[in-house]
Amino acid sequence: MTEPFPLAPALWAATAPPPPPTPPLGAPATADVCVVGGGYAGLSTALHLAERGVKVVVLEAKEPGWGASGRNGGQVIPGIKYDPDELERKFPDTAERLIPFVGGTADAVFGLIRRHGLDVPHLQAGWIQGAHTPASVETVRSRAEQWARRGALVEVLDRAATERLLGTPQYDAGWIDRRGGAVQPLAYARELARVAIAAGAAVHGGTRATGLSRQGGRWTVATDRGATVTADRVVLCTNGYTGDLVPKLRETIIAPNSFQIATAPLSDNLRKSILPEGQVTSDTRKLLLYFRLDHTGRFLMGGRGPFREPKGPADWAHLERVMVKMFPQLGGVPIEYRWCGRVALTRDFLPHLHEPEPGLTIDIGCMGRGVGLQTAMGMALAEYVATGDRTALPFPIIGIRPLPLHALHRAYVSAIIAWYRLTDGGVKAAA
Repeated sequence: MTEPFPLAPALWAATAPPPPPTPPLGAPATADVCVVGGGYAGLSTALHLAERGVKVVVLEAKEPGWGASGRNGGQVIPGIKYDPDELERKFPDTAERLIPFVGGTADAVFGLIRRHGLDVPHLQAGWIQGAHTPASVETVRSRAEQWARRGALVEVLDRAATERLLGTPQYDAGWIDRRGGAVQPLAYARELARVAIAAGAAVHGGTRATGLSRQGGRWTVATDRGATVTADRVVLCTNGYTGDLVPKLRETIIAPNSFQIATAPLSDNLRKSILPEGQVTSDTRKLLLYFRLDHTGRFLMGGRGPFREPKGPADWAHLERVMVKMFPQLGGVPIEYRWCGRVALTRDFLPHLHEPEPGLTIDIGCMGRGVGLQTAMGMALAEYVATGDRTALPFPIIGIRPLPLHALHRAYVSAIIAWYRLTDGGVKAAA
């Protein structure tokens, strides 16, 4: 996977604490568990296994947080694509534990930050979802009602309240889920790596896993460094940057790019006019827009862009146009950062757990909510791997089922994006 077009140093790298030392694997190693992938899921799994006294080795091809864990918008949103009533219909036998699990993913992040004193700029002020059309008003009302019925601290917002909290008249209504919030995402990944190492995990960056083999009940993980890791179990957490380590796994997901921009720090007056209470937000579009302020007062906006890797600033121009249309007061504020990262989308928009062979567990699919979801999945994976108790897993283990005609998925996604742009409706200019 190539590095996105470098227009400037990455925003998150510019404001994150330095990474902990994660030297490449230089000699053969043995472990109880080898975790492949140094994003939120892999690091959370390693941390929680190490805290149980399990010997863990983590292999990361670049450095912890290099993938989507260090490139996302830093929005910590509880839940998944499906609302609680839908989850009860889909998973009647496990909904009783599944719904609290997905509802608690944001709290899992902020609880870890507090428990370990992580050096991560963060704010748990809530997440707002704006209804971009009159037809989607009922969607947000139903969503809020379902979570309220289950004890979540949520509230439906009328048009005036939505405009006041977001700073734009773009939306017809909305709802706020006060469990949500924001983190500096690369800081969070680096700090997870730091505390995992402190707990006893060995984390090796610059070490790509290139092969898996099993003999005599143990796994050998080959690497591009030449050194190997021998372990009783392997946990694979590579999400949107999944390669060909496990046959057909990459073909179970589509990994589009999510594009983002960030302005220079705003003046106090501008900061007070947009998201004045510090919430994060995304809307009900199929090609959703999401935006927030970061801890330095920059305005961030994200959305879909070309499937391919970007070629230059023009690939972010659509976001810059939308930003000024929604927030005219930002006209003339310079864009200082442009970046993107790949998200992992499954066909059914659910996280997938696979176990193609004994001792090989795979977690894939974040659907754009990876900060909270994959943190909590790491906790569940650690409990499952350590105890063998399948009830620790929130989702069932399923077979690896490649998407039909996966080789055509780039063209397919591009066509879907074009269709959604036509059907989502335009952005209404602010008054």
